[in-house]
Amino acid sequence: MKVVNHIREIRLKNGITQVKMAQDLKITRQTVNAIEKNKYNPSLELALKLIRYFNVPIEEMFYLEGYEEE
Repeated sequence: MKVVNHIREIRLKNGITQVKMAQDLKITRQTVNAIEKNKYNPSLELALKLIRYFNVPIEEMFYLEGYEEE
């Protein structure tokens, strides 16, 4: 199973650029880009910061590809 995210969609919905998000979270724009393209999974600490930053439930931001709830 692969962890997939909706960070790009959430970021765009909120009108935030990759640069602004990177500055606010004290990470690089390249890191934001890699996370949005699912080339890099954020650390647990960064994932929690992202959830707080956008004020969304974890299930709205991240999910397991191929995982079906019973």
